Amino acid sequence: MKPIVVSIIGPTAVGKSALGIELAKKFDGEVINGDSMQIYKEFDIGTAKVTEEEMDGVPHHLLDFLDPSESYSAADFKKDLKEKVEDIVGRNKLPIVVGGTGFYIHSALFDFTFSDSKRDDSFEKEMLDHVEQNGIEPYFEKLKSIDPDYAEKIHPHNIRRVIRALEVYERSGQTMTSIEENQEAHSPFRPIIIGLEIERETLYDRINNRVKDMMDSGLLAEVESVYKKYGKDAQGMQAIGYKEFIPYFDGEYELDEAIRLVQRNTRRFAKRQLTYYRNKLPDVHWYNIDPENYRKDFSTIFSDLEGMLKSLENSNQ
Repeated sequence: MKPIVVSIIGPTAVGKSALGIELAKKFDGEVINGDSMQIYKEFDIGTAKVTEEEMDGVPHHLLDFLDPSESYSAADFKKDLKEKVEDIVGRNKLPIVVGGTGFYIHSALFDFTFSDSKRDDSFEKEMLDHVEQNGIEPYFEKLKSIDPDYAEKIHPHNIRRVIRALEVYERSGQTMTSIEENQEAHSPFRPIIIGLEIERETLYDRINNRVKDMMDSGLLAEVESVYKKYGKDAQGMQAIGYKEFIPYFDGEYELDEAIRLVQRNTRRFAKRQLTYYRNKLPDVHWYNIDPENYRKDFSTIFSDLEGMLKSLENSNQ
């Protein structure tokens, strides 16, 4: 019998972490982080990583475990998620995936087959040397000519993802877009996907205020620390909330501009998240959340999930 996996998706700042913890307490579950940046140690405030106090005793997995100098991919997440689900289900607990990286969630829940082209450290090193000499722009332009759809999804300065896409194409002749499109829509799990959304203006206000709260909580010192320690090419430094401060540290603009860009880029990211979820993920149970009345909305989700779990447990699928 395929294991049941609950997945909570939605744009940043909508309340996914809080719901995941409440569901875990109510349904005897454990949380698996599905955010591609919260995996990194030391990247805490800018990724809105859940704190020990907020966890309220609920075990969290794939969170805060990787050195920021290391790379991590959707293929890695798929493998790690499978192992964590097996472990959690083996202890008669409910796996609850909480997180916002759409492609990670999609590829793991529906068993995407990734390119057989293994990472080539020498290719990456050679490309990084070229980028050091010529900048990332010509290589991003090359990616745009090869795979414009994938280039549209990633930031032009996300050096490692640009290099990886070019490497896969050189080694296999396949673009990242064609790999994604050729997946079969099947799953090794019985997924229940809960989507949270919020009125757009309210969401944008929450994002703007969250960034201000992050600054008050020491975001600038955190970014400066990891920037000095790991450099701008570390995968974590490509995240929104970090990369915007690099030009500030380099004296290219004032702090107010960095904060404005973090707010703007986070709003744009939230919009892209919702677009991805709605266009790609099947059978999502959507809930419109009222931030002034979370408890009422959560109680509706509790009731609905209880029915869905009973239905799956009683089925022969």
